[in-house]
Amino acid sequence: MTEPGFWQSSEKSEKAISKSKELKAKLSDYYTILSRFKDLEALFDLIKESGEVSLLEELEREIKNYSDLLDSVEVKLILSDPLDQKNAILSIHAGAGGTEACDWAAMLLRMYQRYAERHGYKVSLVDILPGEEAGIKSASILVSGNNAYGYLKAERGVHRLVRISPFNAQGKRQTSFASVDVVAEVDETIDIEIKESDLKIDVFRSSGHGGQGVNTTDSAVRITHLPTGLVVVCQNERSQLQNKATALKILRSRLYELEKDKKRAEMERIYGQKGEIGWGRQIRSYVLQPYKMVKDLRTGESRSQVEEVLDGDLDSFIWAYLLGKKKGQEEREIEET
Repeated sequence: MTEPGFWQSSEKSEKAISKSKELKAKLSDYYTILSRFKDLEALFDLIKESGEVSLLEELEREIKNYSDLLDSVEVKLILSDPLDQKNAILSIHAGAGGTEACDWAAMLLRMYQRYAERHGYKVSLVDILPGEEAGIKSASILVSGNNAYGYLKAERGVHRLVRISPFNAQGKRQTSFASVDVVAEVDETIDIEIKESDLKIDVFRSSGHGGQGVNTTDSAVRITHLPTGLVVVCQNERSQLQNKATALKILRSRLYELEKDKKRAEMERIYGQKGEIGWGRQIRSYVLQPYKMVKDLRTGESRSQVEEVLDGDLDSFIWAYLLGKKKGQEEREIEET
């Protein structure tokens, strides 16, 4: 930053300043952790030498505060990818199973809406396709807030429900599947080339509840990216132009995620390439009968409070995924060195 001509290129200077702030923040966290640890050591030595039992409660409080500090720093380390701070575009698709699967997809949509509310995130409904009898066939929402993508990326996968079907007169137990896909909302600063000739744009009348002309004109927009087959639909705005702009933004995000997956050879994360949403692909099971249990098959994290989980209490599962993934990365790095 002290080199001559540093300020001549605003793009390069902004990147350097951003990197400098990031490094200073990491150093600040490190020195804070080190200083607080030395304070704890000093307090412990004082109690040990003086025998002042009255100071033990203060030591316990300080240890608790220090633990909270470590947790907050660990969050920053786990969510270190530049995309983690972005908004999240979350899509839900019902699997095979008709009405039962559509109802399960609607339950998942409500679960993520409640999760967003718990964390102060803003939720915008981008697109929804109702089921024929109940529930939804698919839906997409934009979750806006700091680290929205960083947390919700843990939810990408197939979710399985086991319960007594409310749509079965014989009261039989039934298994349903729905898939959840999450991509980061990318902005214009990320270079994704979209040729007009590669797009097929269709307009149609919005479905769902009316009001203020939303479903009285051909304002809904469907964009198909011909080279990849990706399809994006937006119908939440009155204006066709607004819906088109939103759909293009979502398409950019999904194309960027697709490019990332190609580089990492993880194409299975894109559900259009995954095949059937069903057995052998689920990441989490939600069992309501004959017992109550939610279990994440990736981390082993489980909870018996199914109603709380379906009401948006997902933190334990998301944290287990993020911490487990980070631990796995560290182990691989140790092996490589």
